[in-house]
Amino acid sequence: MTAAVFIDGEVGTTGLQIRERLVGRDDITLISLPEAQRKDAAARADAFARADVAILCLPDDAAKEAAAICAGLPTRLIDASTAHRVNPDWVFGFPELAQGQRAAIAAAKYVSNPGCYSTCAIALLRPLTDAGLLAPDADLSIFGISGYSGGGKAMIAEFETGAADGAFIYATAQKHKHMPEVVTYAKLSKPPIFVPSVGDYAQGMVVQIPLHHAPATRIHAALMAHFAESRFITVRPLDQAQARENPQALNHTNQLELAVLGEAGRVVLSATLDNLGKGASGAAVQNLNIMLGLDESAGL
Repeated sequence: MTAAVFIDGEVGTTGLQIRERLVGRDDITLISLPEAQRKDAAARADAFARADVAILCLPDDAAKEAAAICAGLPTRLIDASTAHRVNPDWVFGFPELAQGQRAAIAAAKYVSNPGCYSTCAIALLRPLTDAGLLAPDADLSIFGISGYSGGGKAMIAEFETGAADGAFIYATAQKHKHMPEVVTYAKLSKPPIFVPSVGDYAQGMVVQIPLHHAPATRIHAALMAHFAESRFITVRPLDQAQARENPQALNHTNQLELAVLGEAGRVVLSATLDNLGKGASGAAVQNLNIMLGLDESAGL
């Protein structure tokens, strides 16, 4: 028996990537609307009603409207937007977050897909707060660089037409939309300073967090223990620092690699993933597989 899946917003960057991962699978039947009906309320409501799971690849306000349309339906939802990530009625869709998270996703009606930057930051920080190696009120700074595909169709066009004048740093006012979920799910009591940037390349991400007076060996052991049984998250051996951290190293995969870099007393935590893979569409498909009781790695 196949599961019916509707991607609301399937022509956006994330929606297209999810569709690519699902099309042709014999355990999934995709519900798709013709272009003329993609914004038609009645057509969308009918598609939602026919779906076992709907994946929302929409701006925040539109995602909230779609969730309201589905409120009286048995349809289960995965929201790829920021709209519901810290909503207590939604399960945070990061299966590797903690013991019991995968089971919570499997049983959930509503699942919020994590952001790309937050996936990296939470993966680095949550094991340390859980292990007592990082105080919730620690003064933290996070640096990250992502490919321009993370900005969606408009930014992709800006770079690919030559309108963009190269890489840039943004969100310096400290209002980045991923920080509430980082604070919530990394168990922090105050937001880090976050300095994200966009690189002059299409996709791939590195996020790094410097720590002073940090026990590198214990931090590495905590990460190894936390992700010991993960299919998609690996921790690089402590003695395998690289001359260069390549943000594109895991492109076209659902993998996330963590590393503990630096030297005694000056440690840099590093996370690498594909911002369109484990940072977006790959994570959505992983969550879908879990919700439907399928092989978690199907399509990935």
